[in-house]
Amino acid sequence: MSEQEFFAFDDEGPLAGEERRCFSIPDKAHGERLDAFLRSVTGLSRSRVKKTVEQGGCLVDGRPCLSPDARLRTGQTLEFALPGPSDVVTPEEGPLDIVYSDADIAVVNKPAGLTMHPCPSCPSGTLVHRLLARFPVLMQQEGPRPGIVHRLDKDTSGLVVIALSERARLRLAEAFAAREVHKTYLALTRGIPPQEGGSEQPIGRHPALKTRMAVVPVERGGREARTAWKTLYAAPSGRFALLAVQIFTGRTHQIRVHMANLGHPLWGDAVYGPRDAEDPAPRQMLHAWKLEFLHPVTGKALAFQCPPPEDMPRAMLALERETQRLILTGTPGCGKSAVLERFRARGVSVWSADAVVAELYSPKSDGWYLMRQRWGDAFFREDGSVDRARLTTLLAETPGMRRELERLIHPLVRASMERFFEQETKARRPVAAAEVPLWFETGWPRPEGANIVVITCPDAVRHARLCRTRGWNVEKIAAVESWQWSQEEKAAAAELTLSNAGSLEDLDRGVEALFCTLKERGKAREQERLTLWRGLWDRR
Repeated sequence: MSEQEFFAFDDEGPLAGEERRCFSIPDKAHGERLDAFLRSVTGLSRSRVKKTVEQGGCLVDGRPCLSPDARLRTGQTLEFALPGPSDVVTPEEGPLDIVYSDADIAVVNKPAGLTMHPCPSCPSGTLVHRLLARFPVLMQQEGPRPGIVHRLDKDTSGLVVIALSERARLRLAEAFAAREVHKTYLALTRGIPPQEGGSEQPIGRHPALKTRMAVVPVERGGREARTAWKTLYAAPSGRFALLAVQIFTGRTHQIRVHMANLGHPLWGDAVYGPRDAEDPAPRQMLHAWKLEFLHPVTGKALAFQCPPPEDMPRAMLALERETQRLILTGTPGCGKSAVLERFRARGVSVWSADAVVAELYSPKSDGWYLMRQRWGDAFFREDGSVDRARLTTLLAETPGMRRELERLIHPLVRASMERFFEQETKARRPVAAAEVPLWFETGWPRPEGANIVVITCPDAVRHARLCRTRGWNVEKIAAVESWQWSQEEKAAAAELTLSNAGSLEDLDRGVEALFCTLKERGKAREQERLTLWRGLWDRR
């Protein structure tokens, strides 16, 4: 016998939520009774098969078949809902977030990780077991899933309506079949899709992986599926978007399949998304946010809404969290090198414009070629190296030469700095620092989110350091400082300052205080984002 077997779940429909098998009818089974065939391939008793068929648990070529004695034809596709291990479900105590309840219905906020109802792979510990403990009236309904008229995947959280009475169950089943129940989900996608959009691609079983769904043409077994979304929030980094998604059909994994097919799978989706060791989401980021329907008995319009569990905003924060970029600057002799050493000791990645300039001045480098092309041997030694003292003298004596040199060298330095920040951001470093002595003088645009830190030090202390460590005299100090903003101007234009006027122990304490400030600012930004996001999903 040619047999294809798989297990899957539907959100709605005749086999909603059932674990089931699919068979292709072979030639030798042509003309055989439906119940006899199912008994032979499942090993169930004929009475169990008959009861399941009569209760709508069998589809023939996609249509419900309620006649156990129906005759089969070669090539037909048969889907059969496997009955649970027992029709008797024992109540179990457990947490239950009841949003609303009356004599006929209850609306529950299902947590992620909780299976909806018993099945062979999960015979206990389901939502139904907890519902029976809270609503004993459900024991009056037959079958292993009393009250269940629609379902959510195990790892999808959110609102579910439960039928507490038989009259409510029948009417709600009709409402779902007629698409009179309106459902809106929150979904966290990889990347940012268009602001609004949708998909009407049919969904069916994956042709090779029977536990998965896929976009499948109707002629190959795909079924109508319609999804629409609006973007509530798009991360500036481009890493994710928060969508409000409406589904107008209830196919298995519909939102997950449609968004993955569009190139934007959900974060945390291990089935339809890429394998990513850095994925911060503990599950697929999908939450049944809103549920609207008419009360099955009174006809009153009901609308419910609940925010997502904390794992969704936590994942968003982790995805939004970027490398804190610091630009360290200051006047000559303020001690930028000492600050960089303390940053390195804390494990912070650092970059130095002075070090890059030294590389650009080295023989055969890009900067070296540009300078030789422009000024010949004016400030080069016989071995080809740059005579820095001669260069400084020429810059002081020749009006406009300094600006011309900056036009040649600064773009190369800036490109190096931008590569550094991009690499550190890609590596998800918490902090990266770039030391740029002439930051304000360059006029470069500030890297997004960067904090400017000016290292301050009294003039007398700075000048003494320059004389002692670099051999500068008063005239050279005055000449170099004349090209730059004053220390007071730089400090006024920066977000943060770091004093380096005392001992190394004092500097260590200052660096520690700086990082505490950065940490507090990071927390404040996260709180601002949480407030923004909660405002999006708390609004009516």
